[in-house]
Amino acid sequence: MNKAKLALLVLGFCILFACQKAAELNTREVVLTLPSTLDTYLSDSLNNNIPTLGRVLFYDSRLSVNNSISCGSCHKQALAFADNVPFSQGFEGKPTFRNSMPIQNLVTAIGFFPQGDLVGVPQVPADTLSLFWDGREKLLKAMVLRPIANHVEMGITDLDALAKKLSGIPDYQDLFTKAYGNPDVTQIKIADALSQFLQSIVARSGDFPLTALEQTGQELFFGKYNCNSCHQTQALNGYKMGGGGGFLNIGLDQTYRDIGLADVTGNASDVGKFKIPTLHNVALTAPYMHDGRFKTLDDVLNHYSEGIQNHPNLDFRLKDVSNHPLKMNISYHDKQAIIAFLNTLTDYKMITDPKFSNPFRVK
Repeated sequence: MNKAKLALLVLGFCILFACQKAAELNTREVVLTLPSTLDTYLSDSLNNNIPTLGRVLFYDSRLSVNNSISCGSCHKQALAFADNVPFSQGFEGKPTFRNSMPIQNLVTAIGFFPQGDLVGVPQVPADTLSLFWDGREKLLKAMVLRPIANHVEMGITDLDALAKKLSGIPDYQDLFTKAYGNPDVTQIKIADALSQFLQSIVARSGDFPLTALEQTGQELFFGKYNCNSCHQTQALNGYKMGGGGGFLNIGLDQTYRDIGLADVTGNASDVGKFKIPTLHNVALTAPYMHDGRFKTLDDVLNHYSEGIQNHPNLDFRLKDVSNHPLKMNISYHDKQAIIAFLNTLTDYKMITDPKFSNPFRVK
């Protein structure tokens, strides 16, 4: 047997083996595994069965039109519920329009949290909450349905049909009964359960005491480079309200293909403005920006150091006294110190907490 025939034979066996493995995977049973003792969630409901249901819905790929994509496919717990690619893949493998934002600290009011769990943490007024990179949604219960109905992400064109689909699944009959007192599945209940699960995902962070390098980074962040002017690391929501309402043009481009907030408001003054993301868990959420253009935090700091573009809507904090784009000229040592400080904003408990994890297991 010559080498060519041998190679073809080996290739044939490899393909056959791969097909058999794929077939085995497709026939494996996926089971729902929830703890016998109900987890406690931070929620505006005293019934923890509701966010528990939301957790199941979040990770269930049957919420997509072809049973291939779940909310958790693009929002991974280990990555602070962000994704590690510039654009996630939708139900047909097509890329999403923007980078998947981290899901954390979405609560709109915290007075309901039991036992003063977040006492002293600044509240976010409900009427100032803006969701998505362009702020196109104000209500969390409406936001959670958007990806499900999106023609690229999950592809469900009829949410009532989705409710009917889920109502035929025994696990959901039990879960909806425990959550809402009856097994009826509606899109309103789906939205409520998902939103209550999401608002329970709260990141707290801070390695204390700080090392000398981290302390230097903190001082640079709050002082010399004034990063905290836009990114309030001490705030639950992580950005400064007012003065732009949490949306800024940071000079990413001179001409924007994706115009951001202006696509929602129609105002030319909003071109290039995008939501300021929280820096909690920022070390885990690369790549960065609405289009995932920056692979590392070092790349982000390089932008602020010497890459700010002169766009008409550039935020005033990023201009010098001559009204030109600011060149911060951040030194190598300063970059390393700031990154060291940003790494202390990682909440390792949140990204490993079992109650936020995927409850589905392959047998």
